[in-house]
Amino acid sequence: MSESTTAPTGDHALKVKHRAMWALGDYPAVATEVIPELGPILVSACEVGPGDRVLDVGAGSGNAAIPAALTGATVVASDLTPELFDAGRRDADAAGTTLTWQEADAEALPFDDASFDVAFSCVGIMFAPHHQPSADELVRVTRPGGRIGLLSWTPAGFIGRMFAIMKPYAPPPPPGAQPPPLWGDESHVRSLLGERVTDVQARTANLRVERFATGEEFRDFFKAAYGPTIAVYRAIAGEPDRVAALDRELAELGRSYDLGGGAMDWEYLLLTARRAG
Repeated sequence: MSESTTAPTGDHALKVKHRAMWALGDYPAVATEVIPELGPILVSACEVGPGDRVLDVGAGSGNAAIPAALTGATVVASDLTPELFDAGRRDADAAGTTLTWQEADAEALPFDDASFDVAFSCVGIMFAPHHQPSADELVRVTRPGGRIGLLSWTPAGFIGRMFAIMKPYAPPPPPGAQPPPLWGDESHVRSLLGERVTDVQARTANLRVERFATGEEFRDFFKAAYGPTIAVYRAIAGEPDRVAALDRELAELGRSYDLGGGAMDWEYLLLTARRAG
């Protein structure tokens, strides 16, 4: 959920496609019903507080931006898909806080250098197709000494495995696009940020998800609400055998993670750093 149509001309069609994909279904329901704990975890790790200028890249409907605003920070929630902002505004109003919502491209952010004390992304920037430009922009808009925070699904965790399952059913990615779960690989993120950051701290942890009683319930929810899953099913809609096969694989994935009582653990990487200089 990042990027925007202000990107370079060669990427325009790809950006439009990504924006449309994240507008499918009901991502705000995913944010509020499935992963609500992730935003506060990232906000706490970045030590966001009153007076901080904060940028959330790939903010979606604000599952990290709103908790940041509740600390007294001044927050900009940026995303490729402004269709998600209406739900975010409603959630912010209900929480009793305000923030700025701005359509923006993770790979070409419309903000000045060193504009923010904190720049972070909660399972958002990882879906920008080109990783290095996104990392470059994240560093650029953070002031020297400012904090950078990234919370991303790992390749080996539940969501990483879900994307691996869907890959054979999806159209080939465009040249140069990189897999989102690579942002959950510590060495990959360290290489993206390079020597421009210091005080890097990284750890993997699990989000306990208790939203789905069965693997089939997980599959059906994601088929209805999660843009990437919806897009894959649309790509194979005319092939009933492949639809049935993907149905089976996703339901089995859900069952394989069942800890009993409908609980699952979804692994993520939490990485924080400070901009050098």
